[in-house]
Amino acid sequence: MNEDLRADLLAMVDQDNRVRAELVSTGELFDGYNSRMAEVHQQNAMKLDAIVEAVGWPGMSLVGDAGAEAAWLVLLHAIANPELQRRCLPLLKAAAETGEIPAFHFACLEDRICVFEGRAQRYGTQFDWDESGMLSPHPLQNSDRVDEYRRSVGLGPLSAKIEEVQLRAAAEGDKPPRDFRKRQKEKDDWARSVGWR
Repeated sequence: MNEDLRADLLAMVDQDNRVRAELVSTGELFDGYNSRMAEVHQQNAMKLDAIVEAVGWPGMSLVGDAGAEAAWLVLLHAIANPELQRRCLPLLKAAAETGEIPAFHFACLEDRICVFEGRAQRYGTQFDWDESGMLSPHPLQNSDRVDEYRRSVGLGPLSAKIEEVQLRAAAEGDKPPRDFRKRQKEKDDWARSVGWR
């Protein structure tokens, strides 16, 4: 195991969590993509990009369970780097197939890419406020089979995840946007500005 690389990945996630907690405490996290959070995500994305270039995807045999989890979280949060996420998707698929990462790591990234590209997601891992003010999954490719898809990658039923996400939002003070249509336009404009669409 590469202890130095593992420590670097864990430090990136610690910084992400620390800044996120500060922004939750002030209520700043929930009003668009906060510039401090974006800066952390961008810095971590650049570091992860260099790691992937040097060693490929850092799976469990290289950085342990916690290191592999950290690499995945850094990648998921690299939302302003569509090329990095797209380039890593097949790497995560291969790593999941060889047991180097849990299969749900690949599933979450695939869903995230679909959502940012304006397409329906397969596994129901990505959530946002809907027009009726409920925190709900983004549109699904096949709502009748979503729990089957989730089971195939080690995830529990979507209904349980919806409850978990809504409880966490309430605990953190996250609320629906005041103007749903304005928020949707801002998200679409941002997705175009960074190259998702």
